[in-house]
Amino acid sequence: MAEPVTTPAGIDGSTLPGPYGVGRYAAGLRDFLRERPRVQLFGEVWNLRLSRAKVYLELRDGEGALPCSMWRNDFDALRLGEGALGDGAQVVIAGGLDYYAGSRTSSPAFTFAVSGLRVAGEGDLLAQLDRLRKTLDGEGLFAPQKRLSRPALPRTIGVVTGEGGKARDDVLAGLRRRGWQGRLVWAFAPVQDRHAAPRITAALQDLAATGEVDVIVVARGGGSLADLFCFCDETLCRTVALLNVPVIASVGHHTDRTLIDDVAALSCSTPTHAAESAVPVHCAEARAEVLTMTRRLGVHARRALLHRAQTLARLSRAPGEHIAGERRRLHQRMREIRAAGRRRVEREHGRTARKALVLDRKAVAAAGDARGATRLSALAMALAAHDPDRTLERGYALVTDRAGEVVTSAAGARDAGEVRLRFGDAAVDATIGADDD
Repeated sequence: MAEPVTTPAGIDGSTLPGPYGVGRYAAGLRDFLRERPRVQLFGEVWNLRLSRAKVYLELRDGEGALPCSMWRNDFDALRLGEGALGDGAQVVIAGGLDYYAGSRTSSPAFTFAVSGLRVAGEGDLLAQLDRLRKTLDGEGLFAPQKRLSRPALPRTIGVVTGEGGKARDDVLAGLRRRGWQGRLVWAFAPVQDRHAAPRITAALQDLAATGEVDVIVVARGGGSLADLFCFCDETLCRTVALLNVPVIASVGHHTDRTLIDDVAALSCSTPTHAAESAVPVHCAEARAEVLTMTRRLGVHARRALLHRAQTLARLSRAPGEHIAGERRRLHQRMREIRAAGRRRVEREHGRTARKALVLDRKAVAAAGDARGATRLSALAMALAAHDPDRTLERGYALVTDRAGEVVTSAAGARDAGEVRLRFGDAAVDATIGADDD
């Protein structure tokens, strides 16, 4: 049985009623709120969370917000399709105010108890976000950051994040994993409220203005789209797009997509991934590789020096060897010249002897030709003396028959009848009569 609670004295000089026990007042407040009229509200869903017993969400518009809750069995009875209800969706809800008074071991909670819900379409904030994304894309602001070159091993990295957030530790863990030991410049700024976007914009501008930062990482842990909405600020996105330092964005989880992810040089799913992307080279592995290459270079250098030393030693002996070799080649050429001269003299001697023999034979042949010409002339004269034409020129005639046979007797002439008489100057035909006997 609980002990009775003694009511303490009130505040001196106060005219307010009481004091009352807080539990009694909380119960009265709960009853008062539950008696308020039940109404229908519309707005956009943010921070939707599902538990085993209830569904929690915030209903927002441009003028305010209200925490809401709905029993899970009532929500499941709506049979909404997968993805039909999410952050940014516009809904109409029905219900009334409720208050949980809490106790010594539990916290109080105010909520709008939802008894009915209908999805009305896409919210104004999401539509506004989509229009802004298309505007920035149409102006070509998604491309400038992606054209910037990022160093493989930056000397200085700037980080924009919340001072007490887990993203800071994740960035440090990613850089330690890379073995990077450069300079890290922190620019702390709020990453969730209406003041976040201007502060983040100023931090980015300050880091870029130093002229020493090679790459900037904007990091924030996970959260609802409402929590991340400051990273969709138009001024922030235009600033990032026009910076001359590459910006790596890591906002939310891999399922979250804000406008800064579109305009940044690179979008990463986690702050750890962003830190590793800022330093693409694994420094420890690079150092090990450099040491290995250094050792290889030393081995090659020693080999090169040894080869050069051997070459110099060989070249130091080369002049004498070269002269000796040239002397041997000169002697060999002299022997070849002498042998070639002897062979040439022998060939010319043989050629001369052959020419002399030919000339001798031609002389003998020429003498023989003279004697042959004299004899031939004598034979020609003898032949001319026996030429029948010479006989005919002295007055004789040659008788032939029609067949050209020589007629040597008168009987042959009578038998032939017609003959041909050839004189020294011409031939005539004749006929032999019978009374010519």
